[in-house]
Parts: sequence; structure tokens; C-alpha cells
Amino acid sequence: MMRLTPPARQKSEPTITLINVVFLMLIFFLVAGQVAAPVDRNIRLIDAASVSSRAPDDALAIRADGTTLWRGVVTSPEAFAAARLAEGSEVLRLVPARDLPAQDLLHLASTLRAAGAAEVRLVTERSTP
Repeated sequence: MMRLTPPARQKSEPTITLINVVFLMLIFFLVAGQVAAPVDRNIRLIDAASVSSRAPDDALAIRADGTTLWRGVVTSPEAFAAARLAEGSEVLRLVPARDLPAQDLLHLASTLRAAGAAEVRLVTERSTP
């Protein structure tokens, strides 16, 4: 006669133990750790809004009067597009002045597209709340 034995039970995973250990570690690091040392009250931090920004080297900067600059040199949009396309970039970036009329910006973007740019992107400033 052959006896049939029930299959061996698998032990359940000790999830409660794991949760307890993680919780205790969390409490330990909250109590023992310090995120950052406080700044001295007599020190005034710089205001990032007052820092001047400059256009990336691969972007065409446009002044409010319509003057276009690339790498600090006055150039035409067509010359900029030809140079960037020769470098292998099909995406051209524009950094327009805040006061540039939208119609001028659209005309410049269409000029770059007509010169062969696959895509024209605007570089803008991210504001902090």
C-alpha cells in the first residue's frame, strides 16, 4: 500500500517583520538625520532673477529690434540656418527677446523652415514661483 502524503506547506513570507524593520529605519533616520544645516540669518542669498542669462551657443538670439545674433556676432537667419544645417543639426533654436513682436518671431521661424530646418524651437526662461 502506498501512502499519499499531503504536499509540504510553503512558509508565508514574513512581511510584517519587513514592514516593522523599514518603519524603524525610517523613524531612526528622521530622528538622527539632518537634511541641511540652517543658513545663518545674517547671510542674504543671491536672487537668481537678477543673474544675467546668455543664449546657448547653438541658438540664434533675436533682439527686440529684430537684430539676430549667433555666438555673439550679428548674422542673418539664412546664414545661421546654413551653418547649423552644415553642422548636421536639423533642429534650430531661437532665443527671442521678451519685447520682440510675435509677428516678427513667426516670420523668422518661417524663414528658418524655408531654409531647410526640420524643426524650430523657442528657448524660454523658466520662472520660479
